[in-house]
Amino acid sequence: MSPLPSQLHLAVALDGAGWHPAAWREPGARPGELFTARYWADLARTAERGLLDLLTIEDAFGLQSGDHLAEPDRRTDRVQGRLDAELVAAFVAPLTARIGLVPTVTTTHTEPFHVASALATLDHDSRGRAGWRVQTSVRPDEAAHFGRRTIPGLRREALDTPEARALVAELFGEAADAIEVVRRLWDSWEDGTEIRDDAANKFLDRDKLHHIDFAGDHFSVRGPSIVPRPPQGQPLVVSLGHGWEPYRLAARGGDVLFVTPHDRDDAAAILEQVRAAERDVGRDGSPLQVLADLVVLLDDTEEAARERLARLDAVDPLTSDAAILATTPSALADLLVAWQQVGLDGYRLRPAVLPTDLDAIVDGLVPELQRRGAFRTGYAEPTLRGRFGLARPASRYATAGA
Repeated sequence: MSPLPSQLHLAVALDGAGWHPAAWREPGARPGELFTARYWADLARTAERGLLDLLTIEDAFGLQSGDHLAEPDRRTDRVQGRLDAELVAAFVAPLTARIGLVPTVTTTHTEPFHVASALATLDHDSRGRAGWRVQTSVRPDEAAHFGRRTIPGLRREALDTPEARALVAELFGEAADAIEVVRRLWDSWEDGTEIRDDAANKFLDRDKLHHIDFAGDHFSVRGPSIVPRPPQGQPLVVSLGHGWEPYRLAARGGDVLFVTPHDRDDAAAILEQVRAAERDVGRDGSPLQVLADLVVLLDDTEEAARERLARLDAVDPLTSDAAILATTPSALADLLVAWQQVGLDGYRLRPAVLPTDLDAIVDGLVPELQRRGAFRTGYAEPTLRGRFGLARPASRYATAGA
């Protein structure tokens, strides 16, 4: 008898009406509500009903484009515009109780002090369920919103040129510095800094509040944070990677990495590259937990799923960096368990159509995985870090403060 699989981590990536460009046209879609709190609250509650580890919320500084490296495509037949991901997470936090909330926040044009404050606030708001999906920006139109720098942009056919490699190295170096600054700011208030002692006329212990005095190639930040230490100490830091530099970034400062394999052998090869990146940067502590991204379209039969995908593609074809799977919940469960055997820790699923395919994940896929012993039957750990087996770290400044 084969051993039962270990339990998978399962996340969902939320973006507009879904990851298929024609999703907003579907009968079950809610295009009139995409920019409402009710829509996002309903999605978050559904994901939590499915006991998912976390949800991520897409964001960027430019309008959507079919090519994420390019200028906006100015199409009017696709969803354009989105709400601010961090603010979406903030307003659904009190409406949920257990699911992790991980907004996308771009490092390229955002001051890390602002990022640290916003995400620490989200962690307080959610009582320890916040995370940060780190993202960089290579688009010239996004740089033009701020006027502080010029980014030449990248063309896919020129990604292997010295100029492109230099730009990628610069942007990912900046992102690594941003993560370091944010993590130091989260530590700048030790645990127990707030005393709230009326008799002693003392609200906080000044000796437990620290300047971080960070000076790097991209930022100079004195600190401390204005927000007390997050409940998790360090909210979960995640990123999406497609190659060596993104893997190195995650290895330097992340907790969880999303990757995009297209089959089981590809997943094994990517995992080898990720571990090599960890060795290259001298990562200490827990290894990165690696989740595979998959675009999913689920139906009662394989034929129905493929027909639905074909119908959507006939209107506006879907292309993706991640594998696209039109299948049944049972067949998808078999695939997830099989790919897990090469060392994946779990999956981030991108529903092709919202809320249709999110409902299918929760009501179809999750029970199938539970029957295989591959997914939880209830939430146990109250914090997002705890759900990934990560201890709550002490502030790096605690010894110095003592």
